[in-house]
Amino acid sequence: MRHRDPRLFYMTMEVTVRRANVRTILPLDEDARPAVLQSCHPRGDSRFSLQTRRGGLVKIYDSALMSGSKYKSLLISERTTVDELIQMLLNCYNSAEPVEQFSLYEVCEGEEYQRKLHPDDSPLKVTQKWTSIDRHLRIRRNPDYDPHRRKSMWASDSTISAALSRLHLQNKIHLSQQNLSSEKSKTHDHLNDISIKVTVLQVRARNVEETN
Repeated sequence: MRHRDPRLFYMTMEVTVRRANVRTILPLDEDARPAVLQSCHPRGDSRFSLQTRRGGLVKIYDSALMSGSKYKSLLISERTTVDELIQMLLNCYNSAEPVEQFSLYEVCEGEEYQRKLHPDDSPLKVTQKWTSIDRHLRIRRNPDYDPHRRKSMWASDSTISAALSRLHLQNKIHLSQQNLSSEKSKTHDHLNDISIKVTVLQVRARNVEETN
């Protein structure tokens, strides 16, 4: 059971309103507490059910974990990440090695192509995009793994998009500040011009009065 994917399952709570004879099914979050939710409703008006999510079978060549093994086939959900799949494989062999010591690769032998998957990628979604049968997933050890070094930071598509959005916003703010500063400078110069013109008019007015 340790290699069973927990993301394949989720809990729902069915709540019944007796007077209206209406039933509502609510999917629960992973951190929900059924006992607490049950205490909020009269006995018999609610019940919990274990549901399954959409999933699929993936084959991972895992000789890096066990020399005598060729591959493992595991049923996982579309939400399961690379790191979670690696942890499931480690559980299959009762291994206490850290997940960070391994990486998962997409390998195409016919094209001599391989790609290291991001820790947050979905292996099932990766395999669902394959159009040829000569591709497979393979787990490998990270030769440069250092347990005393912090885990390297990956830049996923969502992270890059968020960073670009923040950069774009910062540029807009900086440009707005520059425009505001420029407008203030123009306003200040304009006020100076007006002040000079007023002074000139005042001097002319005095000269006219003295002449008269």
